[in-house]
Amino acid sequence: MKKPTIEDVAQRAGVSKSTVSQFLNKRYKYMSDQTRDRIAEVIQELNYQPNGLARSLKQNRTFMVGVIVANVDYTLSIQSIRAIEEELQHFGIQVIICNADENPDKESQYIEMLKARQVDGLIIFPTGKHADIYNQLIREKYPLVFLDRLVDGVNTRSLLLDNEMAIKLAIQELVSHKHERIALITLPLGVNRITPRVERLSGYKKALEEAGLPFREEYMHSVPREEIQQTLKELFQLPEPPTALLAGNDIVLAEVLKYVNARRMRIPAELSIIGIDDAEFAHIYNPPITTITQPIGDMGKQAAKTLLSSIEEGGESVPIIYRFVPDINRGNPSKCCRRAASHTCKNSPYSFVRLSMHMLFRHTKANAGYLQ
Repeated sequence: MKKPTIEDVAQRAGVSKSTVSQFLNKRYKYMSDQTRDRIAEVIQELNYQPNGLARSLKQNRTFMVGVIVANVDYTLSIQSIRAIEEELQHFGIQVIICNADENPDKESQYIEMLKARQVDGLIIFPTGKHADIYNQLIREKYPLVFLDRLVDGVNTRSLLLDNEMAIKLAIQELVSHKHERIALITLPLGVNRITPRVERLSGYKKALEEAGLPFREEYMHSVPREEIQQTLKELFQLPEPPTALLAGNDIVLAEVLKYVNARRMRIPAELSIIGIDDAEFAHIYNPPITTITQPIGDMGKQAAKTLLSSIEEGGESVPIIYRFVPDINRGNPSKCCRRAASHTCKNSPYSFVRLSMHMLFRHTKANAGYLQ
């Protein structure tokens, strides 16, 4: 049986070949719903399969894009990739996903490989080292979008969270529950000073200042994952240990909860915790952990749309920095610190009894309709 062609579809649907072509490329702007439905019906009837190679040659496109993530372990990376892929599938575009493992040289190799495959554009979570390679892409008018991070000296379309606002929300939440000794742990800034970590550290200092709290160097740490347990141990051995802790991302939060579990620390009675990034495990933990959330789905979808716009413009896109607004997802309310501290800091044999009675009283009030 002869394989159906675009001419067959056009003839059966009673439209021109160009109209069918517009339908296949999802360009429906000047097409009625009736025409769209008729073409779709005919394509199904004839079991028509577009010739992808011919389509690519005719439009000088491969209908593939590359996504290079700095580290696929992050919740942000996984969920963003899913949103990007879902959005691009609507336009018949395939996605090639590469994981750089925070290795700039590996990232550079992936860029060259994807260019050799003639992908239509790139979405990169940049490691940040090879500014010259990024700028070469821009000079070549190669459609390029940065997601989650900025790179000094590189002006392209970039989308990321308002990281300082994220930290500010967390500090405000803890201060509203009377906390004054608030620590922050992030992963290392790295040689290339990874944007979210830099901005969250600077936002931490600003938020403390705005809240009228002193900045204490011993409460702020940027350490590798394998050093977080020791860092926590040192934090809680301080003469004045923190009563609240901000985890800079989902990986740090996992390590914090591991530490807390091992020592049977009670949340929030002994320590209030807020995580930056909305890790799913935070909400199935008992008690649920408050998190500062990123609109990850929206970020991924907008990155895809921004790249498509740049592809349509032939790489002539105007550089922009778009920041997404964070939100707070409250889990277990933070402990009201000042009242609890007056009991727990005394070395009396009756301090535990007083604390237990205090917690029972608070629980009774909460059940009666008061804020816990």
